[in-house]
Amino acid sequence: MDELLKQVTAKANEWLGNGFDEKTRQEVKALLDKEDKSDLIDAFYRDLEFGTGGLRGIMGAGTNRMNIYTVGMATQGLANYLNMNFKDREQISVVVGHDCRNNGRLFAETVANIFSANGIKVYLFDDLRPTPEVSFAIRYLGCQSGVNVTASHNPREYNGYKAYWEDGAQVLAPHDTGIINEVSKVKVGDIKFQGNPELIQIIGEEVDKPYLDAIEGICIDPAMVKRNHDLCIVYTPLHGCGRVMIPRSLAQWGFTNVNCVPEQMIPDGNFPTVVSPNPEYPEALTLALKLAREKNADVVMASDPDADRLGVACRDDKGELVLLNGNQTAMIFLYYIINQYSKLGKMTGKEYIVKTIVTTEVISRIAAKNNMEMFDCYTGFKWIAKVIADENAKGKKYIGGGEESFGFLAEDFVRDKDAVSACSLMAEIAAWAKENGKTLFEMLLDAYQEYGFSEEGAVSVVKPGKSGAEEISAMMEQFRANPPKSLAGVPVVTVKDFKLLKQTNADGAVIDLVMPEPSNVLQYFTEQGDKISVRPSGTEPKIKFYMEAKLPMTDKADYLKVKAAAREKIELFKKDLGI
Repeated sequence: MDELLKQVTAKANEWLGNGFDEKTRQEVKALLDKEDKSDLIDAFYRDLEFGTGGLRGIMGAGTNRMNIYTVGMATQGLANYLNMNFKDREQISVVVGHDCRNNGRLFAETVANIFSANGIKVYLFDDLRPTPEVSFAIRYLGCQSGVNVTASHNPREYNGYKAYWEDGAQVLAPHDTGIINEVSKVKVGDIKFQGNPELIQIIGEEVDKPYLDAIEGICIDPAMVKRNHDLCIVYTPLHGCGRVMIPRSLAQWGFTNVNCVPEQMIPDGNFPTVVSPNPEYPEALTLALKLAREKNADVVMASDPDADRLGVACRDDKGELVLLNGNQTAMIFLYYIINQYSKLGKMTGKEYIVKTIVTTEVISRIAAKNNMEMFDCYTGFKWIAKVIADENAKGKKYIGGGEESFGFLAEDFVRDKDAVSACSLMAEIAAWAKENGKTLFEMLLDAYQEYGFSEEGAVSVVKPGKSGAEEISAMMEQFRANPPKSLAGVPVVTVKDFKLLKQTNADGAVIDLVMPEPSNVLQYFTEQGDKISVRPSGTEPKIKFYMEAKLPMTDKADYLKVKAAAREKIELFKKDLGI
C-alpha cells in the first residue's frame, strides 16, 4: 500500500505543474491534502483506459478520471492514428457530438479543437444529439471517424467518449489496437489544444432532416400507421438528447397523440428527477408511468441520455402498465418485422436478423421456424455492425437486430443501436396490435406460446478499484477451470468458452467456435435449453451474469404460473453460481 501511495502521490504532483489549468491544480492539491487517501488513489492509481469503445469514467482531476487532459490524450492519439492511416487523403474529416451530461459541450469543443489543430476537418453538432445520429452523420458526410461525448446510461458523475470509424460503427480490429497504441504514447505535453476555427464546421438541421427522412423510410406499414395515428403514446428522454429527435420522428411517421413528460424534457446532466437515467430500471419511468395513467396511454417509451437505448412499458392482461425487459422488446421487434414482411410480401429470401450471444434464444427459435437467417455475435453493437457490413456486402438485407441491454437497430444506415428509429417502429407495432384488438403484452404472449417461453435474469456483481479488477479476473478463471456440472438440478450439456474459442459437449467432444476474435465470455447450456452467460463488463467495474430459464408454455393463461416457475429456476442458478 505504501508503494502504491508513493506512486500515486508522484503522479498527482506532476498535475500540479504549469501544463495544467488552475482549477485542476487546486482539485489535485485538495486530494493530496486530504487525510483519507482513498480518493487520491482512485483518481491516480491507473490511467483511464482507452478501450475499444473509447473512454468512460467519473469526471474530475486525475489520470483515472474524465477531464480535458484524459479526453485530450485520447483525441490526440486518435488524430495521430487518423493522420497515419489516411495519409494519402487530401482532407481527413470527423464528426463530433455530445449528449446532455455535465461538461459535454466543453469536452466536445476540446475534441473538435484538437482534431482541427492536427489538420483534421471537424463537423461539430450545434447542440446535443443522439449517438445514432453521430453514427449516421459519419457515413452521410463521408467522414473517416467520429466521437460522441457520452457516458450512455451511467450515473450522473460519469462522462465518456465513444469513438467511431468511417463505417459509422464503433472501432474494430485492426484499428482498435492501432488507436489504443497511439493513445498510449501520448503525454499531456503532446496535446494540441489550440484549435483551427477554419477547420471546424457547425452542423445541425442539414443532418437532422436526412436522418429523420431515412428513419421514416423503415416504416413497414404506413397505411396502418395512418389509420391509427391517434395511438396514445407517452415518451420521456430522461433529460437526454432524445428530447427533440424522437418526438420529431414520431410526428413525421404520423403519430398525433404523443405526450412527453415535461419535467424530463429539460436537458440536465444532473438528472434531477431520477436516481439513474437508465430505462432498464423501472424507477426511471416513474414520472412517465404516472403521466401514462392520467392519459390512459397505450404505450410508454423512454430513451437513455444519448438516445441509443429504449425502454418500453405496456399494459398487461389486467390493464396494468408493466416494463418489458430488453429481451422482450428485441423479441417483439423481430417477431413483428418477420411476420409483417411475410404478410406484406416483402420477403425476398435475402433478409437476415442479428442478436448477441447473451440475448434470448426465443429469437433463435422465431428465426428458425420462419426460415430466417440469424447471426449470433458478441455483446456490443459494433459486432452487430460488423455482421451488417459483412452480410450486406454479399447482397443480403438486414432487417433488424438487438441485444438484451435495451438496444435495437431497425436499419442499416446507422451502425449503432438507435432509440430514435426504435421508438417510431415500436409505436407502429403498438398501433398494429391495437388495430388487431391486442396489446403489446398480448403479442408477447402469442410469441411465447408459439415459440416457447424463456425468462431472463441478470446479476451484475460490482467490484470497484484495483482490487476489484483482480477479483473479477480471478472469478472468471475459477468459472473457466471449474464449470458447473449441473444448474438448478439440470445437467449442463454444453460449455462455450469464447476466450479459448472452444465448445465442450457433455460427451467430451470439443468443437471450435467460429467468431471474429476471442472474447472473455463463458456460456453454459443445460439439457432443458437453459443458458447462463458470464462476462466482465467492458466499460464498468463489474462481472455480469445473464441467466435464461426455458420452460414450455402451451397456454397463454399459464403465463404467470410458468413465469413464477422460471423465476424459481433462476434463483437456483444464482445459488449454484454462488452469486
